[in-house]
Amino acid sequence: MWKRTTTTDKDEFGDLHTRLMKKNYKAVPQWWFHAVLISTLALSFYACEGFDKQLQLPWWGLLLACGMALFFTLPFGVIKATTNKGPGLNVMSEMVIGYIYPGKPLANMTFKIYCTISMSQALSFLSDFKLGHYMKVPPKSMFIAQLAGTVVASTVHFGTAWWLLTSVENICNTALLPEGSQWTCPSLVVSYNVSIIWGIVGPLRMFTKHGIYPQMNWFFLIGLLAPVPVWLLSRKYPEKKWIKFIHMPMILGGPLSMPSAKAVHYMSWGAVGIFFNYYIYRKFKQWWARHTYILSGALDAGVAFIGVFLFFALQSLDINGPEWWGLENSDHCPLANCPMAPGIKVKGCPVL
Repeated sequence: MWKRTTTTDKDEFGDLHTRLMKKNYKAVPQWWFHAVLISTLALSFYACEGFDKQLQLPWWGLLLACGMALFFTLPFGVIKATTNKGPGLNVMSEMVIGYIYPGKPLANMTFKIYCTISMSQALSFLSDFKLGHYMKVPPKSMFIAQLAGTVVASTVHFGTAWWLLTSVENICNTALLPEGSQWTCPSLVVSYNVSIIWGIVGPLRMFTKHGIYPQMNWFFLIGLLAPVPVWLLSRKYPEKKWIKFIHMPMILGGPLSMPSAKAVHYMSWGAVGIFFNYYIYRKFKQWWARHTYILSGALDAGVAFIGVFLFFALQSLDINGPEWWGLENSDHCPLANCPMAPGIKVKGCPVL
């Protein structure tokens, strides 16, 4: 693995795509990456140490977060490349900084963001670069497009969030919002709860002898050793083809999307995925190979475009949009919008 990561520019592995790219295009200069790294680190240090240190995270915490992201990018990238389902550093980063720097909720969330998002952005960057590698897109063009997209997306996201926080009254406050409001911020509620659990209470009071959940630490060892029996079975019974379909990282990481998702989102996602990647794949393999990726991109783009269109064409003018199946306050499926996370109380929904 290490040899392959350090010889990507050589022909040692007989990669036809690499030979074609080297023949037609120049590689991205290393100083471009160094410049982005130095500038982003400088801005991150300023964000943590400036503004009267409101983020609570000291400089060494920022370096530790970046170091963890760098260390786990390679092994998690291998899992992502082979399964298209990559694990995250959410819980691990919260636990690490919770042990080292307890009682600091903002520092906990800041550490988690720099650690988790840095690694996920790195994997997204590598994934896009690999796609461009196969499509024979010039590497410099890919780098510039991704850099520009990152700057534009982050700026628009920050501006939109600031505008919503300053313009929507009682946003995210479910106690003061009218019934059926769309500004309940379910994902942000999860983030707030996480900052309390890991930042203020802290793992020391929960997962050590001082707490009531010390046995939970065994699951780190279980997760580390879970792939070993499958690997041993595959070596002992190579003729059993079904063993190769047992992939423990995917089995254990499958429910990661559930906590902040509602039933209609998760079940529709699962139904579409199973239909196209099992039934269509088995019955119409040529169609699947040719059109599935394009269809996936079209569905994602369609959701984004219709969301923007409905906002500017209808919602910004206080006009109620179409009544979609499964929408909140809809009579089609009253339980479709019930949260799947335990302990969250919503009128008309069972509490898990």
